[in-house]
Amino acid sequence: MSEITELKKVATQVRRDVLRMVYEVQSGHPGGALGCADIFTALYFKFLKIDPKAFTMDGKGEDLFFLSNGHLSAAWYSVLARSGFFPLEELATFRHIDTRLQGHPATEEGLPGVRVASGSLGQGLSVAVGAALAKKLNKDDRLVFCLMGDGEQQEGQIWEASMFAAGRKVDNIIGIIDYNGQQIDGACDDVMPLGDLKAKWEAFGWTVLEMNGNDMEDIVQTIPKAIEKTGKQKPVVILMHTEMGYGVDFMEGTHEWHGKPPNEEQFNKAIANFEETLGDY
Repeated sequence: MSEITELKKVATQVRRDVLRMVYEVQSGHPGGALGCADIFTALYFKFLKIDPKAFTMDGKGEDLFFLSNGHLSAAWYSVLARSGFFPLEELATFRHIDTRLQGHPATEEGLPGVRVASGSLGQGLSVAVGAALAKKLNKDDRLVFCLMGDGEQQEGQIWEASMFAAGRKVDNIIGIIDYNGQQIDGACDDVMPLGDLKAKWEAFGWTVLEMNGNDMEDIVQTIPKAIEKTGKQKPVVILMHTEMGYGVDFMEGTHEWHGKPPNEEQFNKAIANFEETLGDY
């Protein structure tokens, strides 16, 4: 079986996990999590240089990943569990009182894989740039990855961080923007148009790539290109085009499922789109 096929199987199971987690607790954000299942899978099962069994908060000698758009936590938790950071059965505690799997990632309970609380949009890139700068100062040659939302690009702090990274030549960071055109209040173009996002990031001094975030072949081809462009005095960002709610026809392409759980009928209809490939939790 090819590597691409194996990665697709994992991503399919991640989507099943997301739907089940959000449905069972009747709370959460399925849309973006479904759309980003492929990039989470590719990073954790192919590209990140990490040791799930030896997680440390400082991450010396390892790649670091920061989730800025923390409402995608269901997909991240699924991938963390399935790659060995914590027991798979713990996914059943998603969003419960006192769980380690809070609706937005938190650090108080010490969940392996999570290094910073996130979900206050606009802040994750600043954290990631700081971590990347620390790695450079410590002569640590590993990379820092940061996933952001496109609605987040409306936040001023994003652009402060981007200016700092380019100005200080923080060239060991790869930003990834989930570019699905939707945010909680509607289409991004209706809430606050983003304009030419590629031109903006280039103007701020970053190397910009684009890819289809729902095409595993494209992801597996593009991430190495981004890695090759690190270490060249410029930070790197990927505009990752996705569909919110990817794989579920009645959830795709609309903001309505940004933060709404499905009812029983909707859940059964949605999960039927995804074959059980690795075993449900």
